[in-house]
Amino acid sequence: MSRTVVAESPEFSVVSVRCAGGRSGWSPPEPADQHQVVLVRSGRFRLRAEGWGSVIEPATGYLQHPGDEMRYAHPAGGDACTAVSFAPHFWDEATDGHPATALPVRVDGRIELAHRGLLRSSADASFALAEHLVGLLTEVLSQTAVPVRGPGGRGRALTDQAREALLADHPAAAGLVPLARLLGVTPSHLSRVFRRETGVTLSRYRNRLRVTRALDRLEEGADDLAALAAELGFSDQAHLTRTMRAELGRTPAAVRRLLAP
Repeated sequence: MSRTVVAESPEFSVVSVRCAGGRSGWSPPEPADQHQVVLVRSGRFRLRAEGWGSVIEPATGYLQHPGDEMRYAHPAGGDACTAVSFAPHFWDEATDGHPATALPVRVDGRIELAHRGLLRSSADASFALAEHLVGLLTEVLSQTAVPVRGPGGRGRALTDQAREALLADHPAAAGLVPLARLLGVTPSHLSRVFRRETGVTLSRYRNRLRVTRALDRLEEGADDLAALAAELGFSDQAHLTRTMRAELGRTPAAVRRLLAP
């Protein structure tokens, strides 16, 4: 694991964390000592904490607090995350008494875009970064927590298998019917269980992943939106535009200007 401090102040710190992965088994319990929001930039890993478990990836982050014990596994390789830590007084002031409970959080497109903006505002920690942090934290806490159903159970296992197939771009993940066939269940059962366990539909989750990939490509400098739409499996550029506007509140052209290298 490598850690790079992006910015820090008496109230907060922003750290880029990269893990090489390679550990399929669970780590020993790792106690947290700070209020922290962890958001994934790339890759994925598994997390167990305080009676719940989840796959953590760009569409799912988590909150941790002093005293929480976390266990990690990396069966699919490494990951890159941003860990935002808050001093106790800043957490209390910024969250207005939000319960300090370890929770997975749903990361929608707007939060992901704010996350990327956060990393670009680190040169001005006193104002620009602080404003980004307060806005990001407000958005994170406004999200309904991913339903907590413990680390096991058939529904959770099936949902995690579906998420892993989508994240890995498995050929069967191109449609609901082949994905259900891959997992040995009916399409209706898979659709129903996935929504129950995650709070979103399979199609919405797939779109979130495609928008993340679009943001990666735009940040790298991609400027041909029609080619980008085809690369990511959208029917055409208009389909890409509609999806990104729905997820981010912005068009691909506007996002491209925000994320220009």
